[in-house]
Amino acid sequence: MADNAMLKFTTVMRDMPEKRPPDLRAQDFREIYAEYASEKAREQSSRCSQCGVPYCQSHCPLHNNIPDWLRLMAEGRLQEAYEISQATNTFPEICGRICPQDRLCEGNCVIEKSGHGTVTIGQVEKYITDTAWEKGWVTPAAPAQERPESVGIIGAGPGGLAAADVLRRAGVQVTVYDRYDRGGGLMTYGIPGFKLEKDVVMRRMEQLEAGGVTFRLNCNVGEDITFAQMRAEHDALIIATGVYKSRELQGPGAGAKGIVRAIDFLTTSNRQSFGDAVPEFDDGTLNAKGKRVVVIGGGDTAMDCVRTAVRQGATSVKCLYRRDRANMPGSQREVANAEEEGVEFAWLSLPKGFSGDPVTSVRVQQMRLGAPDATGRQSPEEIDGAVHDEPADLVIKALGFEAEELPVLWDQPELAVTRWGTIKAEFTTGRTSLPGVYAVGDIVRGASLVVWAIRDGRDCADAILSDLAAQQAVAAE
Repeated sequence: MADNAMLKFTTVMRDMPEKRPPDLRAQDFREIYAEYASEKAREQSSRCSQCGVPYCQSHCPLHNNIPDWLRLMAEGRLQEAYEISQATNTFPEICGRICPQDRLCEGNCVIEKSGHGTVTIGQVEKYITDTAWEKGWVTPAAPAQERPESVGIIGAGPGGLAAADVLRRAGVQVTVYDRYDRGGGLMTYGIPGFKLEKDVVMRRMEQLEAGGVTFRLNCNVGEDITFAQMRAEHDALIIATGVYKSRELQGPGAGAKGIVRAIDFLTTSNRQSFGDAVPEFDDGTLNAKGKRVVVIGGGDTAMDCVRTAVRQGATSVKCLYRRDRANMPGSQREVANAEEEGVEFAWLSLPKGFSGDPVTSVRVQQMRLGAPDATGRQSPEEIDGAVHDEPADLVIKALGFEAEELPVLWDQPELAVTRWGTIKAEFTTGRTSLPGVYAVGDIVRGASLVVWAIRDGRDCADAILSDLAAQQAVAAE
């Protein structure tokens, strides 16, 4: 940033709002911030070593060409950087915000491994695509030729939307069905707005719709439309429902009032941020304000819950996890963020029961890590006599998600599933046991990352285009 711009910027930050110079309007501030962000993006991009073996790229599920768009960004060729970024990623501005880069690209950066601090790949990716939106470089699908084939997609989450984008750009007619009133899946209702702003998701929905994707929202498959009807209406179907069935707590008092599911807590918070009428928030049932909050779990959903509870004004927030910090599945960056915001973590802590109705406390059993199991992971063991009560007014269950019983719900007994209830699907193509039916994302993998769902959706769309071409070739013979 130029010296005079930096001086102007720091003056505003120091004196605002009451001493802000009259000629320094909000628009000026945005321009100064954009200049600052651009300089930081260039600075970070120029740190890329352009190594011969780009581990950042190989550890990205989408295999994004990270070194090339970093180089272009460093050279100031921003639009070209965006074109490279979006060539392999349907939603780069979303991945830039919510991908666990510390476990993927940034965690495997050669500069990070050498002890000099990683290139902030996620932030640069976010900056590039946000700028692309501002400049009008992000455009709806405009297929060179419309095709008669129709594909139905069940689920408007990242996997389904990624597939819809690829198929629509090829000219295929696409209809996306979703049970909720807004598209986006967990990106809309599961991930908090402080991590992923909802207007960012909604503008992607608008872009897909402008490109010709048809959305049927508030449509529950099995109730509003049968699976058989959908198969009859479309040449192919993609199941991209995600996994929404919450794992339950066991122990005395587990059904008491004040013990709630993470998905309900987060959905309520997100609905409230949209301005929706949410009685459960207003009456305090799913509102952490003024409460002692205990979150049970160690994944990213648990981190979303604790940080949301802090923002809602909880008097205290504590996270219980049965293993230690090194063995938790969630992002270490998220844990650090939560700690900075005042969340207390109780490692090696297992809930054994609950007192009160509404809940007043959690019975906590202290654990230790024992011998490794078959996977090499140490199993937690109880410490005899090490039990205490943890006061709580609101307990949030963030133990992960499981698949719903789709063959039963949709009356499709021939739809093969695994012993975990996830759909059996062919690797990379998403083909299932039912002809013309594909599956992608968490409903195949189990609860996973948005970036993996995007990868699955894109791969599946390519497989469908290949299958449709093969069918046309057979018909032409």
